[in-house]
Amino acid sequence: MSGRNGLISTAELADILGQADLRLFDCTTYLEPAPEGSSLPYLAVPGRHTFEAGHIPGADFLDLQSEFSDPNTELRFMMLDVAHLERAFGRHGVSNGSQVVLYSIGTPMWATRFWWMLQSLGFESASVLDGGLDKWKLEGRPLETGPAQGYKPATFTAKPKTGFFVDKHETLAATSERGTVVVNALGPQFHKGLEPSRYGRPGRVPGSCNVSAATLLDPKTKAFVPLGEADAKFKAQGITKDKRVVAYCGGGISATIDLFLLHQLGYDNLTLYDGSMGEWAKDTSLPIETG
Repeated sequence: MSGRNGLISTAELADILGQADLRLFDCTTYLEPAPEGSSLPYLAVPGRHTFEAGHIPGADFLDLQSEFSDPNTELRFMMLDVAHLERAFGRHGVSNGSQVVLYSIGTPMWATRFWWMLQSLGFESASVLDGGLDKWKLEGRPLETGPAQGYKPATFTAKPKTGFFVDKHETLAATSERGTVVVNALGPQFHKGLEPSRYGRPGRVPGSCNVSAATLLDPKTKAFVPLGEADAKFKAQGITKDKRVVAYCGGGISATIDLFLLHQLGYDNLTLYDGSMGEWAKDTSLPIETG
C-alpha cells in the first residue's frame, strides 16, 4: 500500500476500510489569526470540530500541536523527542505492524507533516490520502460523524533516522554549499518579501529558490499534481537528484508537501528546516533577502 511513494488513492482506501491493521487518521489543524498584541504568528486550532462534523468511517483524530509537537518552545509544531512520539503514536493504536493512512482537510500539508515525522522515526508503512477528505467527499463516499472512537493502545518502537530535520545554523551553512539547494514552499509574494510577514521580517533565506506548495495541488480536488508536472517545477528551480534539498516554509508544515513529492520522484537527500520562517524572520542575527 505505501511502498516507495506513500500515496494512496480514495478508491484504494475504500477497499481496505475496516482492515484490522489499518490506522486511519484525520490530522487537520486550522491556523486562526492571533489576537491583537500576541507574539504568536497565529493560533493553532485542532480540527476536532470538523472531524466530528464528518470523517472517513473508522478514523481517529490526531492533534499535531498539543500532542505531537514540542510544548517547550514559542515556535509552533516543532519536532518532539522520540520517546514522547513513541508514546503518542502508541496511544493512538500505532504499532510497528500497522498500516497508517493520513489525511487532512483543505490541504494535505498536515498529513504530509505526520508522514515526514513517521519517516524520520523509521516507520515506512504510512501513506497520505491523495485529495484528503475533500476528494473523498467530492466522490460522494461515506462519512461518519461524532467524536473519535480511537484505536486500542499499542506499542510503537521507533528506529530514528538522522538528517530529516535541520536547525537555523545548518540551514545558514546550506546557503553556501555548492551541492545543496534551499527551497521555500511559501507563496511567491512572501518569498519575494512583497507582503508583510506574520513571522517577522519579510523575505527569504538568502539564495533560496521557490516552489510554492500551493502550486503542487489541484485547487478543486486538493489532490497532488501529476508527478511529471511536479518534477518540471522542481527542475525549473535547479533542484536535481544529485543535490541535497533543504526545504522550509512558515512553520515546517507546507514544506513537507514539497518533500513528499520529491520523495515520490525518487529524490533521496531531503531535509526540513523545522523552525522555518517562524524562527528565521525573528532572529536578526540571520541574513534575509527580498526582491
